[in-house]
Amino acid sequence: MSGIQARLNAISAVINYKPAHAPLNYHDTKPTDIFGANVFSDKVMKERLPKAVYKSLQKTIELGEKLDASIADVVANTMKDWAIEKGATHFTHVFYPLTGMTAEKHDAFLVPDGKGGAIAEFSGKLLIQGEPDASSFPSGGLRSTFEARGYTAWDVTSPAYILENPNGTFLCIPTAFLSWTGEALDKKTPLLRSNQALNKQAKRVLKLFGVESKLPITSFAGPEQEYFLIDRNFVFSRPDLLIAGRSLFGAKSAKGQEFEDQYFGVVPRRVLSFMMEVERELFKLGVPVKTRHNEVAPSQFEIAPIYEVGNLATDHNQMVMTTLRSVAKRYGMICLLHEKPFSGINGSGKHLNYSIGNAELGSLYDPGDTPHDNAQFLVFCAAAIRALHKYGAMLRATVATASNDHRLGANEAPPAIMSMYLGEQLADVFDQIKKGKLKDSKSKGVMSVGVDTLPPLPMDPGDRNRTSPFAFTGNRFEFRAVGSSQSIAGSLVALNTMMAESLDYIATELEKATKGDSKKLNAAVQSLLQKIVKEHDAIVFNGDGYSEAWHKEAAKRGLPNLKTTPEALPVLTTKPVVELFTKYGVLSEAELKSREEIYLEMYAKTLKTEAALMVRMATTIIFPAAMRYQSELAAACANLKAIGKDYKMGALEEVTAKLRALQTAVAKLEKLAAHEAKSTHAEAKHLCDKVLPAMNEVRSYADALETIVADDLWSLPSYQEMLFIR
Repeated sequence: MSGIQARLNAISAVINYKPAHAPLNYHDTKPTDIFGANVFSDKVMKERLPKAVYKSLQKTIELGEKLDASIADVVANTMKDWAIEKGATHFTHVFYPLTGMTAEKHDAFLVPDGKGGAIAEFSGKLLIQGEPDASSFPSGGLRSTFEARGYTAWDVTSPAYILENPNGTFLCIPTAFLSWTGEALDKKTPLLRSNQALNKQAKRVLKLFGVESKLPITSFAGPEQEYFLIDRNFVFSRPDLLIAGRSLFGAKSAKGQEFEDQYFGVVPRRVLSFMMEVERELFKLGVPVKTRHNEVAPSQFEIAPIYEVGNLATDHNQMVMTTLRSVAKRYGMICLLHEKPFSGINGSGKHLNYSIGNAELGSLYDPGDTPHDNAQFLVFCAAAIRALHKYGAMLRATVATASNDHRLGANEAPPAIMSMYLGEQLADVFDQIKKGKLKDSKSKGVMSVGVDTLPPLPMDPGDRNRTSPFAFTGNRFEFRAVGSSQSIAGSLVALNTMMAESLDYIATELEKATKGDSKKLNAAVQSLLQKIVKEHDAIVFNGDGYSEAWHKEAAKRGLPNLKTTPEALPVLTTKPVVELFTKYGVLSEAELKSREEIYLEMYAKTLKTEAALMVRMATTIIFPAAMRYQSELAAACANLKAIGKDYKMGALEEVTAKLRALQTAVAKLEKLAAHEAKSTHAEAKHLCDKVLPAMNEVRSYADALETIVADDLWSLPSYQEMLFIR
């Protein structure tokens, strides 16, 4: 399909758009009735399970107690009956391997009865443990390829659910994924381990303040998911979007986002229909999506959930990404989750709102109305300051990918320098602590709007900072560096573990200082807070994170600026990071090494694929278009000369020069991409330092040709078509 035909097809799809089915009826079927309808929820378990079994299961889910395996058969049979009532024929253990994608293998409930019929069976053993072939999943050296055995283990804290398909339904059971020898081959296992470590250390600190809670302290998360929607006609005409998920070529549109008219603008009709169906599907799965809106860039949008327990939020975000992709197809569109699908406009992130606490205590990052008097809050906030200062480079490494490298440091994303924004109120409080004279804090004011019919508005004591990678936003922190296509699990694991270490340090110091005497706590807290602030406030920065001045200042403060993935990932196997993760039983040294190896290999494969694709597109699509135009110009010049008319060869010379430059650049890229290094890290570094700049050079000549070659000869859909026909 040519670009021109793709354009016509896309225009036709927009003009003639009609819903694929009858409108969703929220009048007769209310969202409250739909929500969680396909989830094996607490309500379903309470209604269907024997009372003793239900109570035992709830102790594991709510209190974190060890699972009683003897109840598994009863739970499995009940779960099977519930699923079959909803039309399920198969079940699957859903897990999240180190590819970052969702994985599943379906097995039927039906078993032959030996008499020509079949019965439905699902045992506790099948519920608790599965055995998918692990040989084709990345292991980073944890096992050999021929060692195929891997296990999935039922995560009882994340509820099972039903997924619908036009031809039926199937039961999904969230699980961890481990090797035969017990190493974590997935994203979930380290997350569950890190929550255990966090709980243990946080409760030590709370005990010093006389606070007891039966519920475990855990992480909470709310990932804001950004994405692009492009008419599928364009994607089928763009090999780069189809294969790489981003445009390797494309001249800037005459209009982009500079008018600032996209953000929170009216959502296009077809897109809004898509959003409504996405929400309906997610409601059924119990995913608490709350917000939808246009984002800054054209054809960019956002969906955001209500805050929930981190493990569940991670699973739910995987469902969000899957649902966005599948529903988009029903509306003739493709959902792009790449961090930078289009050059020159904003890319997509996944702002990770993070806090720790539980349903009983709320957020332990909540300062209250008088944070200067809230010693418990100040201790937990100081722990976060210390943790980010000590392990900021490690947190940066968790968001290091080839695709996210395009985004970090651009105007829509924080820089690769990890820093913390506290806001005016808290920055002032901690400055007073540093000086040893903590007296008060700035209070909330009231904003007078100046319009009699509008009410006075409560005013926060500080603004927000959108350039900070780790910003305090009222009762939680917002980590803004996570990429839109990434699982939030890696960053949550890092945050939980580094917070556990800081809380361990604080608990140990306060226990030493007080020796069980609560009367000594206040003085001990003040002294420790002052020490932490003096040693670690270099990480606090409330200014413009994009400015060159900050980059220079950050260097003076000793804050690392790991701009690329090959620079960032080796941090995972440095001595302090290995000691951190092994101390709290979250990841072993072998598991950390495997992750560094896997992620570097993914980086290298991504760039190699893009480089090969770029060479092919330049050779088979862009060269022919430009050469045809060159021939037309040459013929026009010859015709004018033949009849004795004046003619200028400027356009022909310009096309010819750029074609030659493009050919040279492509040959250079092809040669550089064929290079093979001795190690994965060396290969990644070569691709980053040599191949990526060569790709950018090829693109510069190709994009320049797009602006001068006749439109009817240029077969690739343009930016203005892809971004504005919706």
